[in-house]
Amino acid sequence: MCGRNSLFLAREDLEDRFDAKIVADGGYTPRYNIAPGADLEVVTNEATDEIDQYHWGLIPFWADEPEEGIINARTETVDEKRVFENAWESRPCLVLSTGFYEWESRNGGPKQPYRIYREDDPAFAMAGLWERWDGDDETVSCVTILTTEPNEVIEPIHDRMPVVLPTDAEAEWLAAKPSRRKELCQPYPDDDLMAYEISTHVNDPSHDEPTVIEPLEHEQSGLGEFGSR
Repeated sequence: MCGRNSLFLAREDLEDRFDAKIVADGGYTPRYNIAPGADLEVVTNEATDEIDQYHWGLIPFWADEPEEGIINARTETVDEKRVFENAWESRPCLVLSTGFYEWESRNGGPKQPYRIYREDDPAFAMAGLWERWDGDDETVSCVTILTTEPNEVIEPIHDRMPVVLPTDAEAEWLAAKPSRRKELCQPYPDDDLMAYEISTHVNDPSHDEPTVIEPLEHEQSGLGEFGSR
């Protein structure tokens, strides 16, 4: 799954990376610890030159009141679920990130958090779907992140991972038909995805500062280290 994100690239660098301008009402603030229910920076298929902020959690259209929503959608079944039907057909988006977090279970003991990032790219995009929930007095733009089977970097940590799009697939994801997008929902294929242990400081979403991403002294990074476990 993907239950925590970060995005702390400088504004100008973020806009240059995705060739888009930030248009969010609240502007842009670098964040190191973004939890479900907060806003995520997204680029949608309806505005490919804009970076906006959408509520993290796709709210079912039948909900009477806004709620946290569904933070992840499994790629294997997303096209079968009524809640995602319209979004899957016509509302793909990019969810922007400088690294996400995952927790490894260890023999029933405390879970160990890891930061996962792309070594060759300061920011990247995860595949998402967006929706608009309409209530009596408000409209909420919301998003969910697609997940798939883990690649060999993530597999020792967790049994799911977000769909991290190769850079050259980002524009295609926004423009493609559902059948092609289904083909793009694969474990990240390149070798620049890295992981290292971080402190449980990240467990509390109120901890939103650079210390969150500091590695533990016994850092384990990348495929080489995991391959020897």
